[in-house]
Amino acid sequence: QVQVVESGGGLVQPGGSPRLSCAASRNFFIIYAMAWYRQAPGKQRELVATITNNGNTVYADSVKGRFTISRDFGKNTVYLQMNSLEPADTAVYYCNADGQVGLGSRDVYWGQGTQVTVSS
Repeated sequence: QVQVVESGGGLVQPGGSPRLSCAASRNFFIIYAMAWYRQAPGKQRELVATITNNGNTVYADSVKGRFTISRDFGKNTVYLQMNSLEPADTAVYYCNADGQVGLGSRDVYWGQGTQVTVSS
């Protein structure tokens, strides 16, 4: 069974620096890229950051310079270090893994999301 599981969310004060983690199950044959998205109340889901299997990263303009995505290839895990959080960063943060499970076809697998609330 394919699993993508996020952790590390919660209530954070403005200016805080939490780190989110996302672990993809070990039955992936290959993961081409992993990404973080977020969805704020009443808004569409948006890309936050992505990292490919050769280490290339892309960030949303709204988080550039504040968030850093990194990946532990050996653990099929991706991290999102968030700094200088603002109330506008409040959202459910979702992780996905773009890859191939066993001999199956390539697909994108999503986690259930983790809530990040920025408030004093």
